[in-house]
Order: sequence, then structure tokens, then C-alpha cells
Amino acid sequence: MSKYYNGKRGARGLFNPDSKEPFTLSRTKLDLFINCPRCFYIDQRLGVGQPPGYPFSLNSAVDALLKKEFDIHRANHSSHPLMEAYGIDAVPFEHERMEEWRDSLRRGVKFLHEPTNFILRGGIDDVWVNPKGELHVVDYKATSKNGEVGIDAEWQGGYKRQIEVYQWLFRKNGFEVSNIGYFVYANGRTDAAAFDKKLEFDIKIIPYEGNDSWVEDALVKARKTLESDALPEANMECDYCLYRKSVQDALGPFQKKE
Repeated sequence: MSKYYNGKRGARGLFNPDSKEPFTLSRTKLDLFINCPRCFYIDQRLGVGQPPGYPFSLNSAVDALLKKEFDIHRANHSSHPLMEAYGIDAVPFEHERMEEWRDSLRRGVKFLHEPTNFILRGGIDDVWVNPKGELHVVDYKATSKNGEVGIDAEWQGGYKRQIEVYQWLFRKNGFEVSNIGYFVYANGRTDAAAFDKKLEFDIKIIPYEGNDSWVEDALVKARKTLESDALPEANMECDYCLYRKSVQDALGPFQKKE
């Protein structure tokens, strides 16, 4: 049975309030806390995660190809034509740890936050550097929609927090980091006359001025939540909390009475 449903996942990887060892917290789990402390607690303390979503293979393909394309310019210390088109005075940042930073599953950019004893980590898509030596955090996104892509929808708040966490991590690792990050957004076109074995994309670079001042406070609150033996209240704006409540309500008549 899947680890996501049996509620008996091993203690390894779960938060233990009595442990003195640093606890590794991924960027996605911190974002889970922001969205729903209850689901975060059930996942990181009790070992029952939300059901995983299906992989977006086309998005992953776009991500991989963009990385290869920007890596060519990284090796040549040159600016990508897209960067020139948008007037961005920067080049892809060359660093020996780039592949480590991109490894979102096992490594990524890391920092031990001593007040909470959390090792916060996250895997980046790219980093650019400007003539002043400041880093610009870059994230690749892919979609297919009519009209212009943007980052101002309510559900895209997580995209912005993603940039801000990476900015915080690089600063904590001693780098000079610009507040300006960039989304390289690929939008698959559907207006072609035929598929003809290829999918074309419009690529847009969207600047975003990040503010990572919330990260520290979120880590402290996440630690306090995990240390508690009380389950956080259900969030009625969380689909998973609503689902669990609906199931409990539906099963009410079938529960054995004392």
C-alpha cells in the first residue's frame, strides 16, 4: 500500500520533537505549511502526505530543454537572445555547484537555520548574474493558454514564494542577490494549422521583485506547529481538509455508537 495512505510511514524523515538532529525541510513543504498548517502537520509529523499529483511530462521536457539552451550560453559566458530582447543585462551564472543546486530531490540549495534547527533546501532552475555580481533567481514555467501569460493570479502566489525562498537561501549562503527574479514562461501555441509532429511555444520573461522577509517567521511558526502535540485546525479553504471533513460527515451514520 502506498505510503501516502496507510498512515504508518517509518519514523525516518518525520519530525521528532525530541530529536536534536537538524530536520530537513524542503521548499515545497514550507509552502505546504503556508497553505495549510494541518496538512503540513499530518505530513511531516504523522507521516501521511497528500496524494501526489500526476507528473507533467511535457513541462519537464520544456524545463530540460531550456536548461540545455541556457547552459550553452553559461559555458560561453554570453547572454541568451531572450535576455537581450528583454533588456536584461546579465548572463547565466557559472558555478561548480550548479548541478547540485538543481537537484531538487536530493540536494538543492541548502541552509541550516539555527533558531529552528531546520535545514531548508530547494532545487533551482537557473541563476543569472549581472555586471555588479548580483544573482538573479530564475524559474522556468510552462503552460498552454490563450492570451498572455502572467504571474498575478491568486493561485500563483506559490510561484512568487518559490523565487523568494531561493533568494533567501542564496543570501544565507553568502551570495549577493538582487530582489529582481525572473520567470521564463513558455506558452504552447494552439493556433497552428496542424500539429505536424511539433509543438511551438511563445517564450516570455517576466520580472518579479521578491521580498523574502517572511521566510524566517514562517520557519519559526512551522517549528512551533510541529513541536505541538495538538493537531492544527482544519482549513476550510483547503481542498484536502474539506474532503476529509466531507468523508467524516458522510460516514457519520455508519459509525458504531458507544
